[in-house]
Amino acid sequence: MGPIDGGGGGGRRESAPLAAERRNRILDHVLAHGAVRVRDLVAMLAVSDMTIRRDLEALARRGLVAKVHGGATAVRPHTTDEPGFLAKQARHEREKELIATRAARLVQAHTAIALSAGTTTWTLAQRLVRIEDLTVVTNSIPVAEVFARTPRPDRTVVLTGGIRTRSDALVGPLAVNTIRSLNVDQVFLGVHGMAPLTGFTSPNFLEAETDRALVEAARQTIVLADSTKWETVGLATICAFEAADVLVTDAGLQDAARALLAADVGELVVVDDAAD
Repeated sequence: MGPIDGGGGGGRRESAPLAAERRNRILDHVLAHGAVRVRDLVAMLAVSDMTIRRDLEALARRGLVAKVHGGATAVRPHTTDEPGFLAKQARHEREKELIATRAARLVQAHTAIALSAGTTTWTLAQRLVRIEDLTVVTNSIPVAEVFARTPRPDRTVVLTGGIRTRSDALVGPLAVNTIRSLNVDQVFLGVHGMAPLTGFTSPNFLEAETDRALVEAARQTIVLADSTKWETVGLATICAFEAADVLVTDAGLQDAARALLAADVGELVVVDDAAD
């Protein structure tokens, strides 16, 4: 990317990294406060009004903020928003690694487990490749690929088949019927959101139906959800909080949310960088 006009006096130009850094600061401020005024950003960043307006325009074109008169507001996710697998994979990687590492300790050799679609369950799959005599049922193409890259003679992987979603999940009647014919010891469930009135949710109603079938097929349900999923609501409910035998999340979850979840799920496990 070539140089861009910084909007300062006298036609001064600035490098792309400087503009990118400033726009990241603006985005962080909007996300933290929900909204921001142009005049406040001018004072905070010591640049011109025109520069800030161009920054907000650039962020709005990327769908990261919504422009309003005199400033910008945060873009709230809709109930049907469904980012692709690669987009979700890049989000909150450290939290997902911590959650997956802790969840892997719950898996034993000589068992049958199910992994739903999602980037946290995909991260978990990478930690399960050495477990002996494991049967894995999944509706996730990326999860199946993890095990395919490290084959073992004592491992069985069942990929459900079905209609492929933007997040590389296989859903629909074929997936549901396959799952309903099976019984597993544990299901590790990735979710789009968790909120008090809606429980665990998905932005795709077909994926929610497939996930419900996974929960029904398992003796134990283990939900993997980083703290940013709190109060995010998807289109369709997968299950209520009470259906989760274990919820593994990270230390970013606020105390009020922890108290509510601890009262509803079977066991709340919170991990952080200090964990072993």
